[in-house]
Amino acid sequence: MTGGPVPRCETWQLRAQFAAALSRMYGSEVPAYDTLVEVSAEVNAAHLRRHPQDRRLGSLERVTAERHGAIRVGNADELRQVADLFSAFGMYPVGFYDLRTAASPVPVVSTAFRPIHADELARNPFRVFTSMLATADTRFFAPDLRTRVETFLNGRRLFGAELLSTARRIADEGGCPADEARDFVAAAVACFALSREPIDRGWYDELSAVSAVAADIAGVRSTHINHLTPRVLDIDALQGSMTQRGITMIEAIQGPPAVDGPEVLLRQTSFRALAEPRRFRAADGALSEGSLRVRFGEVEQRGVALTPQGRSRYDAAMAEADPAATWHRHFPATDAQMCADGLAYYHGGDPTRPVVYEDFLPASAAGIFRSNLDRDAPGTDRPDDTQYSRHWMADRIGHHIHDPYELYEKVACT
Repeated sequence: MTGGPVPRCETWQLRAQFAAALSRMYGSEVPAYDTLVEVSAEVNAAHLRRHPQDRRLGSLERVTAERHGAIRVGNADELRQVADLFSAFGMYPVGFYDLRTAASPVPVVSTAFRPIHADELARNPFRVFTSMLATADTRFFAPDLRTRVETFLNGRRLFGAELLSTARRIADEGGCPADEARDFVAAAVACFALSREPIDRGWYDELSAVSAVAADIAGVRSTHINHLTPRVLDIDALQGSMTQRGITMIEAIQGPPAVDGPEVLLRQTSFRALAEPRRFRAADGALSEGSLRVRFGEVEQRGVALTPQGRSRYDAAMAEADPAATWHRHFPATDAQMCADGLAYYHGGDPTRPVVYEDFLPASAAGIFRSNLDRDAPGTDRPDDTQYSRHWMADRIGHHIHDPYELYEKVACT
């Protein structure tokens, strides 16, 4: 006699399990994160009681469960492994971000892994902003240091061969049996736990002189979640609530200003990176206790996705001395006019159904990074002589990197 069908986990269910398990792990490592999640849920519920129409930017269930994570890797081989792993969760690279060009430059180039179809985003929109160290940029890395960093990176292994093989099979099959899913998710989550292995003090300090982010990436033999971000519907209220609880937030919310009218793109804030205990190894092998400030608690508020024309207007607005005061020189005050002017995406051209912005702003990402570092790389006037680009990255990792605007065009047709 045969049994019934074996329970199966579809890709979106794996993604939801992955996001929830990472959230539990990160909360155990960074307790203030649990406070951030709790306050976010309170703010969201209160906001929807006052503004029920804002459910058009996502149901309370979706917004409450929504997360984006951030990780950092050292080279294109490691980024390719991340792409293979995340494909099992239905998360694909979207966009190319060059944080070296920000006002506070960070020596990384990045992409974001996320679902790309409207139904998958509605089920679970988990996304992971993933940065890769730009070792070829001589403005940050002298030839000798670059050689030593790349040797170090080539000598470590972030993900096991069996885990990656399983991930590729699950991606091809669109899911896996439920009992396998538990083990697979647990193994994937474990790759992003904060390592307790002692850190080489001299090597870490040498990299810190270049960039604190470079030290966080190549100064240790593992990777880890740098932040795990809940979504909030009123980020100004969240900022105030966290401050009232005695948690130090960064001074300025990153992204567009708070104005009357449609919320656009992405606003972000975070609590300051906390000093976490770490062990260090000196040149003579002696171990000592110390601390590092590399992980922080970010939170985000998402608005409507802008078209290329709208994005040009956004860039012009943000270049103003006081963007809040001059915002309506660039943007109308209603969704109906935003839609009519072709400035933002709306489902089926209906201004009551905005397409939520699912991606990131390089200036905001760099601003969050910089606000949480004691110091970082200085600016440079020298030209960039590297080949980093979306096409370069796609070729090196063996995965197509989607154009966000093409994805929004497709979603808007639904």
